[in-house]
Amino acid sequence: MKEFNPKMHSAEHILNQTMIRLFNTGRCFSAHIEDKKSKCDYHFDRNLNEEEIKNLSDKVNEIINQDLLVSEEFINKEEAAKKFNLERLPEGTEDDLRIIKVGDYDEVPCIGPHVKSTKEIGQFKIISYDFNNGILRIRYKLSTQ
Repeated sequence: MKEFNPKMHSAEHILNQTMIRLFNTGRCFSAHIEDKKSKCDYHFDRNLNEEEIKNLSDKVNEIINQDLLVSEEFINKEEAAKKFNLERLPEGTEDDLRIIKVGDYDEVPCIGPHVKSTKEIGQFKIISYDFNNGILRIRYKLSTQ
């Protein structure tokens, strides 16, 4: 199993929830999380404009700067199925699922590593975005300032 960068991976959670709240997209269906830059792909019907990208980036940074606690809890699969889409769970997933919570902003089943607080993530910056064949791709990086 690939090890994700905890800062990038935690930023992905916040980006996903922000996309849901601002554009009703659902979580990304594909993500490529790397140390230097990452990307998330969303099913969508158009490209975003510069103002929307700025708003998205500002909102993600607003959440990061709130210094929210990132915590985990375990719930059984049956209970999780009532709250979450479990389609992307790996085969053979145990009965108890790990749920990652970013304050009261986001919660989702996840097996990856995360920061303990959003303040550890750093500054979120969208470096590019494009839209092709119903897929909106957002590329981002993190910096300490």
